[in-house]
Amino acid sequence: MKLNRNFYSRDTITVAKELLGKTLVHHIEGNKLKGMIVETEAYLGLRDKAAHSYGGRITKRVETMYGLPGTAYVYLIYGMYYCFNIVTVKEGIPEAVLIRAIEPIENIDIMALLRYGKPYEELSKYEKKNLTNGPGKLSMAFNIDKRLDKINLCGDRLYLEHGNKEMFNIVETKRIGIDYAEEAKDYPYRFYIEGNPYVSKL
Repeated sequence: MKLNRNFYSRDTITVAKELLGKTLVHHIEGNKLKGMIVETEAYLGLRDKAAHSYGGRITKRVETMYGLPGTAYVYLIYGMYYCFNIVTVKEGIPEAVLIRAIEPIENIDIMALLRYGKPYEELSKYEKKNLTNGPGKLSMAFNIDKRLDKINLCGDRLYLEHGNKEMFNIVETKRIGIDYAEEAKDYPYRFYIEGNPYVSKL
């Protein structure tokens, strides 16, 4: 069952935790890519120095964060990698959850072709492990780029499903790669499924 807007229209920390175990689905060229979310990071907008919208900042890139909850916020980092985020809370409150890592479920061969240019069976052990274990990696494997910025995640192209009812432990820890954010770099706003091999960094 697809997640509706009510799921995303809540406290960002709650959404970040509850996204774990949910299934990301992307329809491309008649195929359906599916993977389970295993790692997320919460960004709490105006009061979070690590958030693009900290202090009420509004730029062409950041304006998506001010949109409806359940909207995709996709931006480029290092001039080459895309990060996929989900807007939360309510319109006008610029908070979002970064999807950091995914466990592939369906059409893994297509993911491998998109990420490495070769089928999954030809990947090395290292390449298989690194298929979707990071925000830039999963965006490549799921064919997510700037064209999907602002897309409605309650639609039929890119969306999330409830996934299975598997039980797991959630690890709460510091976010990664935000040393510029002063005290905010130590906030425990990163969440991942304990023991999952696709988590980006333990």
